[in-house]
Amino acid sequence: MKYGFIRDHANDYPVKLLCRMLSVQRSAYYEWRAGPCKVIGPEELALRRRMKELFAASRDSLGSRTMMNNLREEGFDIGRDRTRRSMKALQLKVKQKRKYKVTTDSKHKLPVARNVLNRDFSPSAPNRAWGTDITYLWTQEGWIYLAVVIDLYSRRVVGWSIDRRMKKALVIRALMMAVNLRQPPPGLIHHSDRGSQYASHDYQKLLKQHKMIGSMSRKGNCWDNAPVE
Repeated sequence: MKYGFIRDHANDYPVKLLCRMLSVQRSAYYEWRAGPCKVIGPEELALRRRMKELFAASRDSLGSRTMMNNLREEGFDIGRDRTRRSMKALQLKVKQKRKYKVTTDSKHKLPVARNVLNRDFSPSAPNRAWGTDITYLWTQEGWIYLAVVIDLYSRRVVGWSIDRRMKKALVIRALMMAVNLRQPPPGLIHHSDRGSQYASHDYQKLLKQHKMIGSMSRKGNCWDNAPVE
């Protein structure tokens, strides 16, 4: 009994350490371990995975009503109560909005492309579809802007550019890096938001020069560009 107690105490040390690191009570851990296992079906697993993706794409701002509507658009049979329960179980809590810098200026009179990609975020091979976007980063020297080009097949960044100003030159440099690195074949779908940088004549000229198919998100719908967002 004496040695058995020592072994049990030693085996309990990793659990004690992990519970302390994760701020979880050991009694709650042992209660969970003693309970029956819950098997999650493939449909429920796919639903939860998609909810996490949509919530992340919204920068933790997606409420249950909008979440439900977006899931229904994608073919999920789900109601408001189930959406709330699932979001609570997944700990998808809407964060209080903070001040942010606008990176998409869609109030312009430049031509915009239709949504050719149509949320087909899983192309069958590399260099079939690229996604692009602009974000901002705070540094000790102030705000800087980052433009990226991502291959939607591998989710790999194939082009990027950083600048203090959010002009069309920022996205042009990112695109040219991707073109020089990958040398994409004709017919590649290039997807972006409706920002003036991407809709500019110089940028659209580059797309035509490299025989890319322009595609843009619907107005005010960040989920059309979710992998890059």
